Amino acid sequence: MMENVTYDELEIGRSASATHLVSTRDILLFAAVSGDVNPAHLDADYAEASMFKGVIAHGMLSAGWVSALLGTTLPGPGTIYLQQDLRFCRPVRPGDTVTVTVTVAAKNDEKKQITFDCRCTNQAGKDVILGTALVIAPAEKIRRPRPQLPTVRIDATL
Repeated sequence: MMENVTYDELEIGRSASATHLVSTRDILLFAAVSGDVNPAHLDADYAEASMFKGVIAHGMLSAGWVSALLGTTLPGPGTIYLQQDLRFCRPVRPGDTVTVTVTVAAKNDEKKQITFDCRCTNQAGKDVILGTALVIAPAEKIRRPRPQLPTVRIDATL
């Protein structure tokens, strides 16, 4: 079940987090959906010879987890994402555990907008993404079942 937090319920400092284990499957799915087939993400030989010395996840995969946390948890359903400003601090690799945290940093009562500090860290606690997001928080309470997503099969490997 998903339940939002309305604008009036949000207080400066309130936060939410979610953790994701990054898999090769995640990278392949993101490449398929986004069309970003940069060899840094998909070609092990190319990636090994690159400055990263191995395959890395798309930066926007982790950024997508920020969006998911805002849209499903805090504030949650009914949130309108207006703007983001993110800095990619270090690469994310298959096998990394990424913890995404969003924290209410500011409220604009006139526009009902919330600025969130956004932070993604890896399993060593090192920042992989830092930034902010601006959203319109929902005014009304919304509670609804989490939609069931389709099963997706991958016919490729790295």
